[in-house]
Amino acid sequence: MSETLKLAKALIERPSVTPEDAGCQPLLGERLTAIGFQLEPMRFDEVDNLWARRGDNGPLFVFAGHTDVVPTGPEEAWQSPPFASTERDGQLYGRGAADMKSSIAAMVTACERFVQQHPDHAGSIGFLITSDEEGPSINGTVKVVETLEQRNEKIDWCLVGEPSSTKRVGDVIKNGRRGSFGAILTIRGKQGHVAYPHLAKNPVHLFAPALWELVNIEWDQGNDHFPPTTFQISNIHAGTGANNVIPGELEVQFNFRFSTEVTDAELRQRIETILDKHGLDYGIDWTLSGQPFLTPEGELVAATRQAIESVAGYPTQLSTAGGTSDGRFIAPTGAQVLELGPLNATIHQIDEHTDIAELDTLSAIYEQILVNLLVDN
Repeated sequence: MSETLKLAKALIERPSVTPEDAGCQPLLGERLTAIGFQLEPMRFDEVDNLWARRGDNGPLFVFAGHTDVVPTGPEEAWQSPPFASTERDGQLYGRGAADMKSSIAAMVTACERFVQQHPDHAGSIGFLITSDEEGPSINGTVKVVETLEQRNEKIDWCLVGEPSSTKRVGDVIKNGRRGSFGAILTIRGKQGHVAYPHLAKNPVHLFAPALWELVNIEWDQGNDHFPPTTFQISNIHAGTGANNVIPGELEVQFNFRFSTEVTDAELRQRIETILDKHGLDYGIDWTLSGQPFLTPEGELVAATRQAIESVAGYPTQLSTAGGTSDGRFIAPTGAQVLELGPLNATIHQIDEHTDIAELDTLSAIYEQILVNLLVDN
C-alpha cells in the first residue's frame, strides 16, 4: 500500500462532517512537522484551520484544501460504511475520497518526497487547510487569508486540491471560477379567500410577468474564459397549505453564476429595475458568495501543464466551469490560483469514490509542480 493511499484512508476514517475536523489537521501536522514545517493552528469560532509553512523566503507556493466533508446521507444506502475507507474493484470508497481527502494526502506525500530530494529548495511551501469549506465558509480560508494579509505574508502560487478532473486525473485544471451572487426575494401581496380575489392581492400572480422576463434575459455572452452568466430560481414558496387561501407573500430564492463580463452591482441594479417596472411591493436580501477570478497563462499554469504532461503523458485543459471553491478568497490577494484534484464524478454522492491507482499519479504531479517552481534548473 502506497503512502498516499495509507494517508488518504486515515483521513477518510475520521468523520469530519463540516465544520468538524475530527483530528485530520493534527494528523497532517505531525507529518508536516517531521519535514520541517512550522505549524500555526488558527481557530475561529467553531472552525479549525491550519497554516503550515516551510521556509521564510519568497516565492511562496501554497497547497490549499479542506478536511471537512458533506453529510453522508442515509448510511444504509452505502455499499460500505462511509467512513470505513473501503477498497473495492480498484476504487477507494468513503465520504471525502474524492472531495478532497485524497488530494490532501497526495499533497503531503508529494512534499515529503520533494523535501527529501531538495531540502534546500528555493522559496517556501505552505499548507492552508480548513474545516469550513463545505459549510458557511466564513471562519475558514477567508479568515486565514485575512490574517496573512494583515502581516503582509503574500502567497505567490496556490494549488487547491478540489476534484477538477473529468475522465482521468489531470485532464482538466480549473484556472478560474465564476462568481456566485444570490438573493432571497419577498413579494408582498394581500391574503384572502380564493372566492373573493377582488379583496386580495395574489403575489404569485403579481410576480409571474416579472419572472417570465427574468428567465428570458441574456445577461451577457461570456468571453474566451467564461460561459455566459446564468440566472436560476432555486426555491419558490407561498401559501398556507390550504387550497382556498390566496397567499399574502411569495418567497423566491435565486442565484447568479456570473462571468467577468458583468459585476454583482450591475446584476442587482437590473433585477431591481425589473421588479420596480412591474410595480411590485418587495423586499430583497442579497448575498455575494464570491467574485469571479481568473489565473491567466503564467508560471503556475506552465508548471502545472508540464507536470501533467511529464507524469501522466497527456495534455490538460483549462476550465472555469463548476461551482465555487476557496480559491475565490485567495485569488483577490494577487496570487496565481489553480485547482487540480481527482475525478469529480461522485463528489457529494452516495458511495463517493476515487481511483486508487490515480492517487500516486496525482501525488507525482504535485511533486513535479514543486520541482518546476522551486528548484533552480
